This record gives sequence, C-alpha cells and structure tokens, in this order.
Amino acid sequence: MRKVVLFVHVSLDGFVAGPNGELNWISYDQDLMDAADEIVKTVGSPIYGRVTYQMMESYWPTVLNDPESTQHDIDHANWIEDVEKIVISKSLREVQWNRTTLINENIAEEIGKLKQQPGKDLVIFGSPSIAHTFMDLDLIDEYRLTVSPIVLGSGTRLFQEDKATKRLNLLSSKILPSGVLVLHYEAKKE
Repeated sequence: MRKVVLFVHVSLDGFVAGPNGELNWISYDQDLMDAADEIVKTVGSPIYGRVTYQMMESYWPTVLNDPESTQHDIDHANWIEDVEKIVISKSLREVQWNRTTLINENIAEEIGKLKQQPGKDLVIFGSPSIAHTFMDLDLIDEYRLTVSPIVLGSGTRLFQEDKATKRLNLLSSKILPSGVLVLHYEAKKE
C-alpha cells in the first residue's frame, strides 16, 4: 500500500510561507537539494494544490529548452514531465500538463483508491492548503520536514490552531551543515 507523505520546508516557528507567501527564507543549498533529491526518489506521484501546480506547470517545462539550465534541473524537469501528477482543486475544471489527474471532490475516497495502487508513495510538495485539507481528513501517513533556522513571526502555518492533537513517531533526523534539520515522522493512527 502506498503512503501519503507531506514534504515541506518549515521555519523554526512553524511557518511554511512568509506573510505574503514568500519562500525566500529557505536556505536552498547543495545539502538541502541532496536531501530533497532523496525524497524525490520515493515519489510515485506528486500531489499539488492549484497554486503549486500552476507554479510548477509554468516553470518546469521551460527548463528543458533553457540553455542556462543545470543538469540537475534538466533531470528534475524530465522526471516531472514523466511522472503521474495529482492536483487537488475545487476551482480548476481541467488540466493541460501531461500525465496529470485532477481531483475536485471526494478527496478521501479518491486518495484511498490511489493508495491501493502499486507503486511508490504519493507525496504532497508544499501546498499548505492541501496539507491542511489532508490533515483534517487524516490522510497523511508521514511528514518529511526540513526545518530552517529562521523565525518568521508570521505567515502560513504548517499546523493550524484549534485542530486535533496529532501524535507522531520520529523515524529519522539529520542536521545539515547550514543548520537545517531534516525530520522524518510517521503519523500514529489512533
């Protein structure tokens, strides 16, 4: 059975984006890129919300024709072109990017069907609104977090206030030279 995994960068005070949605606080160096690449190896299908999907769709296909692209970016662009992508959105009515499945309703049921299929894990990349929806539906099996050594003070929280307690079991942790913590938790099902 495939798992649903949330992979997200988070500030020390629990924010996944700054007050205006900014992500420039993430110290994306080679070590963090290597850690992210390890997670990408476990992905059977990335899951995106509308905003993240549209950002990815507008960027990654252009990498293949950009002479300034690094080999790493070209490899990732090829991967993302070939992988089966899943978009969760109430507002999108159709998707154009190849190998993309759109889920508008019955999220728990549709994700349950996808989990039953053979293959690698279903991984939510960022997409805080989708992460919140999946948390509310108790669909997340594992959390893969990179915790940056920065306090943002405000922005979009990973874990919302006034929500049920979530008990997690630490599977692994690693400290990168930049001070970023790479944490891997499994959700305890109660």
